[in-house]
Amino acid sequence: MSLALLFPGQGAQHVGMGRALATEFRPARQTFEEADDTLGVRLTRLMWEGPEDELVLTMNAQPAILTHSIAVLRLAERRLGPASMAAGHSLGEYSAHVAAGTLGFAEALRTVRLRGELMGEAGRSRPGTMSAVLGLDDGEVQGICEDAAAESGAVVVPANLNAPGQVAISGDVDGVARAESLARERGARRVVRLVVSGAFHSPLMQEAEEGLRAELESAELGRPRFPVYANVDAEPVCDAQTARNALVRQLTRPVRWSESVRAMVAAGAGRFVELGPGRVLAGLNRRNARGVACHSAGGPDDLRRLGAAV
Repeated sequence: MSLALLFPGQGAQHVGMGRALATEFRPARQTFEEADDTLGVRLTRLMWEGPEDELVLTMNAQPAILTHSIAVLRLAERRLGPASMAAGHSLGEYSAHVAAGTLGFAEALRTVRLRGELMGEAGRSRPGTMSAVLGLDDGEVQGICEDAAAESGAVVVPANLNAPGQVAISGDVDGVARAESLARERGARRVVRLVVSGAFHSPLMQEAEEGLRAELESAELGRPRFPVYANVDAEPVCDAQTARNALVRQLTRPVRWSESVRAMVAAGAGRFVELGPGRVLAGLNRRNARGVACHSAGGPDDLRRLGAAV
């Protein structure tokens, strides 16, 4: 059965992340040390000790999650055998490209640190927010966003198409607030405002695109060893320039996660493994890839169970 790797995005971070891995496994400890040396900051101390209000900052959360994911990847690779494809949710797409060899770990770290800084600056320049809408399909949420934008004169768009009945919206505060009201009126099971520092995956991130594009154009990218399914179009990426373009475009466009996972199943994915903090993607796979095994690995016990499972 073809192995598909999944990598989590921002929101999976938590104080203490990766510490047990570094304590028990030397390759993990070396990965965390490499991250500190590459960035010139004590990222791992922040990951392990907090404070949480600093860890959740976009410029810190993104390299922290990437580092944790790659530490787990390096420990899991021999247990899993060769992968046939990968995908990552938003930031996780960078982790997927490290796994595929498109990006080196150090290059990815520097890029996502800058990405986080640029996104934070864009959020301060034009404040926005996000909200999760549960219980409505993608088309219904799209219609709600269009109606809310027309009524409020503000930007609001679908941002994360995570699974059937689970969509995050993003945009100006007024636009998102109006969309939340419409969603409740039209039968949403639940509407939850998200704690974020900006309107991610919306046109409000346009300001960050130019700086990220320049960084990725100067970065050394290679040909992926296996396809990485892009957030922007759920298509397999098999060359460096397509990877660059997809990583830039995802800043202002929705994450088509559910569609990406279904495309991987159609391409032959027979088992999924989520590598990194949390179990969000495995949870989504219960709806996105029904009947296909999915395991999560983020700590030592997970790795031991993973070895037994495969």
